[in-house]
Order: sequence, then structure tokens, then C-alpha cells
Amino acid sequence: MTAKVLVVAEHRGGRLAESTAKCVACALELEPESLDVVVFTADADELAAEAARIRGVTRVLEARDAAHEGLLAAVLAPRLAELAGRGYTHVLAPSTTFGKDLLPRAAALLGVGQLSDIMAVEGPRRFKRPTYAGNAIVTVEAAPDRLLVGTVRIASYRPAEPSDRPAPIEPWTSSVAPPGHTRYVRLDATRTGRPDLQTATKVVAGGRALGSAERFELVGRLADALGAAIGASRAAVDAGYAPNDLQVGQTGKVIAPDLYIALGISGAIQHLTGIKDAGTIVAINKDPEAPIFEVADLGLVADLFEAVPAMIDALEKRAGRGV
Repeated sequence: MTAKVLVVAEHRGGRLAESTAKCVACALELEPESLDVVVFTADADELAAEAARIRGVTRVLEARDAAHEGLLAAVLAPRLAELAGRGYTHVLAPSTTFGKDLLPRAAALLGVGQLSDIMAVEGPRRFKRPTYAGNAIVTVEAAPDRLLVGTVRIASYRPAEPSDRPAPIEPWTSSVAPPGHTRYVRLDATRTGRPDLQTATKVVAGGRALGSAERFELVGRLADALGAAIGASRAAVDAGYAPNDLQVGQTGKVIAPDLYIALGISGAIQHLTGIKDAGTIVAINKDPEAPIFEVADLGLVADLFEAVPAMIDALEKRAGRGV
């Protein structure tokens, strides 16, 4: 069966999110006959051009409409369902907040199920995905005669390479009117100036052992010294030391940084699920029996309130020497 794939582009702040290129990388494993990317956007911008420069993309469909501001799933889902019904065999989106919100709605409108968290492609209808908090990997087969709607576990993929031969860009207009029950008002977002947690190459995360929101600032100091993003365990979030959007783990964000530093994190299974694809894991914890040491590449049994300030001091001295 020949695959004709449609990837839904994710973007924020006027820039294409890296998750789009990772979805394309997954789609290319299907060896598709065609690979289209649809960009839902409200304004004239460079998003479609960015998508067109991803290697392997056959065509970019630019769906420009004022109703697309804010990328509301309630607005996009019926329009995506309309587009998906035009001969595509697969519809993919990143397994981020954006994709997790949009794809189930579109799948329901199309009358098909959704395959979540694709982490490997074994064939046009055969995939691997995690289950039981990432402790087991299952191989699933989808029905051959139905449109497959799936989210891609972006931590499992590297972005598709850029291309010096951009794909053609075509306008696409939906015939579906926007719903009257939902509209975009505004976005209130916290701007930290730090890298985005889900795409950062370096992440420093703190756990409940930090003891308070004031002490959690130590995580931020080390992150600033390294140019890293900040994460937190669920225990730290539940204790009020860090906001919910920093939570890493099964019920938080799944990340795949090159370097992950865990400060005072015990290593509960749910947390390890979120860092399964991290490159190098460094753990600092005064409990030598903490489960985090079983997965850490480098472990330091120490009081983090002594070890981390020393690390920050060493990093700042090194930066001061221009090393």
C-alpha cells in the first residue's frame, strides 16, 4: 500500500516548531509516495517557507485564515478532517500539547481511532509505541483499509534535515466555517528567556528535596550557568516549588535533551518515563539508594546545597576565563 502522508505543522511565536521536522522524519520512515505539510496560520508569514525547506516534504499547504490565530483545536479539527479525507493514508502531528489536543478531535470527526506516541515505524501499518509508563514497548498494527491518524513521540526522532530545494507552497482554503462556540481571545504565557523545555539540548531539573520554592531557585542558577532549560519532578510541582508547565514525566513533558541534570530527584518510574530518551543523565542526590542512580550515566552522592553552588562557581570562573 502506497503511503500519502499529511503532517500538521506546529508553530509558536511566528516560528515553526522543531517538532514539525521531527514529524517529517517519522513520516519519511513510511517511504511515502507523497508527504504534504499543512500550515494553519492567521497571517502572512514565513511559516510555510520554513516548512518547505524541510528535506523530504513534497508540498506545503498554507491554510491562512484569521480564525487560525491561537491554533485552537476546536477550529482546526473539522478543517483538518476535511483535508485528511482527500486521499491521504496517514495524518501525523507531534505528541505535544498541540497535537494531543488536535488529533483526537480530528480522528473522532473522521470516524477512526488514533494511534498515540509513535516511536518507530516498522511498516506502513506497523508501529512501536510505549506503554506502562514507558516500561514496555508494544508493536501495533493498524487496519490496512482505514486512514491512520497518529501522534509522533518527538523525543524519539531527530529533525529531518533541511533542504536547499524548497518544496512548492500552495494555498488551501477550507469550506468548513469556524465554530461559533469557541474563539481565540489572547495568550498569557510566562516568558523566562530560557530555552524551551521540550526542545532544549540541556535541562536542569529539581525535585522535592529542594525543600521550598525559594531553594528551587538554585535549579535556575545552575540552568543559567549552563544555558539550560528548567524542569521539575511531579513531587516538586505538587509541593508548589515549580509551576506545572515545568513538570517532566509521564503526566508532564517527555523530553530528550543531550544533557539532563537531576537535582534532588529520587527517580520515580513516572519521572523516568519523561527522560527515557535523554543523552547523558547526571544525578545529584544525598541518598545513595535513590533509583535515579540506576539510570544515571554520572552520579554524585552529595548534599546538593553544597555541590551545586560549587558547580555554579566553577562554571562562572570558567566563563570568566573565556574557556
